[in-house]
Amino acid sequence: MKRSKKIGILCAVFVCISLAAFGVSRYEEQKERIRNSDEIILELAQEDVKILSWECDTGSFAFHREENGGWLYDTDEAFPVDNEKIGNLLDQFQAFGVSFIIEDVEDWGQYGLDEPVCTIHMETEEETYEILLGGYSAMDAERYVSIGDGNAYLVKKDPLNQFEVEISDLILHDEIPTLWDVTQIEFSGVESEKIIYEEGSANTYYPEDVYFIEQEDGYLPLDTSRVNEYLETIRNLSPGDYVTYNASGDELALYGLDTPELSISIDYKITEEETKEESAETFVLNIACVLAQKETGEKDRDINDEDAGKDIQEEGIAAEKSTKEEGVELEESAKEGDIEGEEITAYARVGASKIIYRISAEQYQKLMDMSYDSLRHKEMFWGDFSDMYQLDVTLEGINYSITSEMEDEKRIYYYQNEEVEMTDVRSAIRGLTAQTFTGQKPTQKEEISFTIYLDNDNYPQIRIELYRYDGDNCIAMVDKEPTAFVGRTEVVELIEAVNRIVLD
Repeated sequence: MKRSKKIGILCAVFVCISLAAFGVSRYEEQKERIRNSDEIILELAQEDVKILSWECDTGSFAFHREENGGWLYDTDEAFPVDNEKIGNLLDQFQAFGVSFIIEDVEDWGQYGLDEPVCTIHMETEEETYEILLGGYSAMDAERYVSIGDGNAYLVKKDPLNQFEVEISDLILHDEIPTLWDVTQIEFSGVESEKIIYEEGSANTYYPEDVYFIEQEDGYLPLDTSRVNEYLETIRNLSPGDYVTYNASGDELALYGLDTPELSISIDYKITEEETKEESAETFVLNIACVLAQKETGEKDRDINDEDAGKDIQEEGIAAEKSTKEEGVELEESAKEGDIEGEEITAYARVGASKIIYRISAEQYQKLMDMSYDSLRHKEMFWGDFSDMYQLDVTLEGINYSITSEMEDEKRIYYYQNEEVEMTDVRSAIRGLTAQTFTGQKPTQKEEISFTIYLDNDNYPQIRIELYRYDGDNCIAMVDKEPTAFVGRTEVVELIEAVNRIVLD
């Protein structure tokens, strides 16, 4: 090989080695530009931001601030923006911290910043900011970010977690108060009822009764737990599934809320924590439903006739029994949410709000189940047995009397001067509960009757008579008024408990 050729080959090898060494040195230099950091790269007070927009997989959004500090949606200024949620988006940029800095980036693609997954734009009176969100570092569990200063960053808090939202996530929903201190509930629509709150009322023999429904013959006590369950249904509505946020008159009619089936007006008190001052407030909830035929697949927003809600209430939302020519048969009502082949689609509106929400069939049915029979006590006697100082019983035409005396602040019962144990009798009386309420008068034999004498000035005594109806049921008369069907098994248990005292 000629000497000149060897020299050429050696020169070529030397050039390759030099280029490789130069590449390694450049790589090392580039590696040295990636460093740990706890730097705050952006400090932007949320109140200074006047314009906020962003674009990501869920869509493009743009908002601008009003003079009063609130936010408006550029696409539709009628959209009720939740200012707090916009504030939460901006809060993270008040002290936007990083964990890594990559300086003088040349290849933005390796960080996903050539095609960012989200672009956030903010403007103040003086400055404009653009934040790009790139790829996600699985090793560091952090997001690559650019703020336009030539560097890429790994950030401690990923903005995409909050910005990847739907517009529905930013709506200011109507608020449902806690309704703890309720003073009155008024219903109007398919039924008109009024419930008042009154402690120490003369309308009951049980001090725990604080809710009373207005009837023709005065105020009747309700079961406090059942009223509270009804209020809990309202508290738990958690409106979020809205169908429109700017309902016009035509839309109100479309959803049946121009003339609601039921309007619930609740008066309640709130107490300011700092001043301890009380103020009276009123919350109004309007309810309506439409029925869609399963067979035809009609849209759930089609409107039936104005009597739809009344028909639902009468045909079977609550479990009730029907009176037939041959007598009363105990039967279950239609399956919840399914009324003779029709599906319930129900809507709610808070007061005069323009937002209309869709609620479930179950919620609708619970809200419509607000009659006296739905909220009253199911027990024939629900008082405190410690107030019972005498029990007179008539069984098979024979009268028995059980009396009592107070000994060491404890009531001791006697039958014919012999001390008796009343646990089984009290339990059996408490077990006399309504399977369904009725106004039907009894026509058959009296099984047992008794009078409870109470140490109560308002209600000195309660009279309960139980008449056979059929093999499974008895009709209960309370203070000479037909009240309910009760299970005959429970009546027999009472008879046996009384017999164990008077016969043994």
